[in-house]
Amino acid sequence: MTGELPAAVLFACTHNSIRSPMAAELMRLRFGPLIRVDSAGVRPAGAVHPMAAVVIDEVGGDLSRLRPKGFAAFDDDEQGPFDLIVSLGPEAHHHALGLIPLLGGAVEYWPTLDPSLAEGSREQVLSEYRLVRDSLERRIAARFQRPSTG
Repeated sequence: MTGELPAAVLFACTHNSIRSPMAAELMRLRFGPLIRVDSAGVRPAGAVHPMAAVVIDEVGGDLSRLRPKGFAAFDDDEQGPFDLIVSLGPEAHHHALGLIPLLGGAVEYWPTLDPSLAEGSREQVLSEYRLVRDSLERRIAARFQRPSTG
């Protein structure tokens, strides 16, 4: 399903340390300043997961300055609500539904595996993070049309 490009998108997951920061950075890489993009978590972690930072770095993104935050970080947001909140886990989805219309105009649920549950060698775990990254990248490309340059 493709759709018109929203002006502002918020990606949400449980801790704002893996899935939502990865999705937000992939969206930034794809659309640059055309869209206001951010991410949040229901229960924010203390830092971005290092493996998420590694796999985003592999595609030219940067999560080094990101500090996980919760939905409350947007309570006094002067830029207004997001056009769309994309939730990546069930807890975030239920939480996001309760924030319509204050924080966002609509919510979409993109069930996304949590790669922090992966076990094995460093390479095996990184492989799981790459699968999530690539899945998010495909979903973003399928959902959001790039503006025509012609």
